[in-house]
Amino acid sequence: MTPAEHSFSTADPTAAPPEAATASGRVGGLSRGATAAFLGIPFAAAPTGRRRFLAPQRPAPWDGTRICDRFGPTPQRRPFGPVTTIPEPSIPGDDTLSVNVFTPAPGDVRAGLPVFVWVHGGGYFAGSPASPWYDGSAFARDGVVVVTLSYRLGFDGFGWIEGAPLNRGVLDQIAALEWVQENIRSFGGDPARVTIGGQSAGGGSVLALLASPKAEGLFAGAISHSGAPGRTTVPEAEAVGRGFARALGIAPTLEAWRSVDEDTVLDHERKHNRLDDGTGDGSPAAVLAGIVREPLSTGLAFAPVADGEIVVAVDEAITAGAGSEVSLLLGATRNEFAFPQDVSADDVVAAARAAGVGEAGVDRFRAETATVGEQYAGSQLRVARMFRGPAVHVARTRAAAGAGSITWLYDFARHSPVDGLSAHCHDLPFAWDLLAADGVSRVLGDEPPQALADAMHADWVAFVATGRADWTPAADAPRGARVYDRDPVFDPEAYAFEADLLEERR
Repeated sequence: MTPAEHSFSTADPTAAPPEAATASGRVGGLSRGATAAFLGIPFAAAPTGRRRFLAPQRPAPWDGTRICDRFGPTPQRRPFGPVTTIPEPSIPGDDTLSVNVFTPAPGDVRAGLPVFVWVHGGGYFAGSPASPWYDGSAFARDGVVVVTLSYRLGFDGFGWIEGAPLNRGVLDQIAALEWVQENIRSFGGDPARVTIGGQSAGGGSVLALLASPKAEGLFAGAISHSGAPGRTTVPEAEAVGRGFARALGIAPTLEAWRSVDEDTVLDHERKHNRLDDGTGDGSPAAVLAGIVREPLSTGLAFAPVADGEIVVAVDEAITAGAGSEVSLLLGATRNEFAFPQDVSADDVVAAARAAGVGEAGVDRFRAETATVGEQYAGSQLRVARMFRGPAVHVARTRAAAGAGSITWLYDFARHSPVDGLSAHCHDLPFAWDLLAADGVSRVLGDEPPQALADAMHADWVAFVATGRADWTPAADAPRGARVYDRDPVFDPEAYAFEADLLEERR
């Protein structure tokens, strides 16, 4: 598939505004030539006042046509610094729980098009669905209805509070998916053909939703970019929540937290949200051994909590067959959050061999280190444990549970001329066919290859439309993946290094 145009879509001021009906009332959107966009449609009431820190509630109905021609307020209330390379604006206001719909068939209830629902990343404490990198115009151009959603972040969405539900951010995601089931026909979509997708924390959310009994039946396919399943337990979340309340001098109760203004919560939140590096005494050997031993988890203070009801332990749930009827495409970039360290490639290879990594994996590690530079050798091991390993682990677990024939891995390996890396988020403009979007050239260079975007985007469109990928599934190649570089190819040993590292923990 080679689309006729690749530009970031803007409104057509000469066209009549498209309209669609929802359960809460009619909405009016923006015409974009052959497609339309409806922005800031509320799927839940504003989580303020007595609704603050509670589960999402249905929005109040409205009369007439609600104009939805701009993004709604975002749960991200202020920029948290360069959490990702993606431009993700913060928009003030109370109605923070909304969806944005991009469609080629507004109002056509008989179109029956496939639907792609996107969960943004940002470490569960940042990120915004209003990013130009999440504009669904290219998917809509190619016959897919896109829905991007917002969800509560940080302590607001994931902090433990006595008397409040856990996993409020995940409940928001589920409420948005329920909105899709109820309303998407009015935007040309088929509620039986919904695929969810997300990147980083959004990819982790996808895995949590795949395993959640509360989300069962809300989607038929899933795509996880750079997602790691969380392992936060209720006692761990409670300890963090009590410590957070203690730092503010309040009781850890719902009423006490409602008395604290939003800015005060945000001021203290960042201090409590950190990655635990678990690197022992700091020597290269201790650093590397610690990384090999550490669990496949996010390490974030405010993230989905395995409460056994809304969010369950992903490993155990998938082993038991959760989501086995859902097609899954998952993978990671080659270098993710790689950063320079004073650790040699030989040190990493020694630690990896001690952990059971075979020569196929060592060869791939050495080849990647030669490409990006030896200064990244140490952090490449962490990338394997934190991002790439979880993808292999989920694929392997699904295969053991009988879902390997509908599970596929991808490996994004294109190195940017800007930093020489295939870094976190670099795959998104290619999958979304948005190489001309704001901020892309800053991280991917002035001329990122459109042919690669054509290939990757076509694969994503096909997966959303059919629930299938056209390369070997995990059932037959548990270490193999389609590698997206100059010329996309299938490599049966693409994840050999990560797969062997997993063996050390079995």
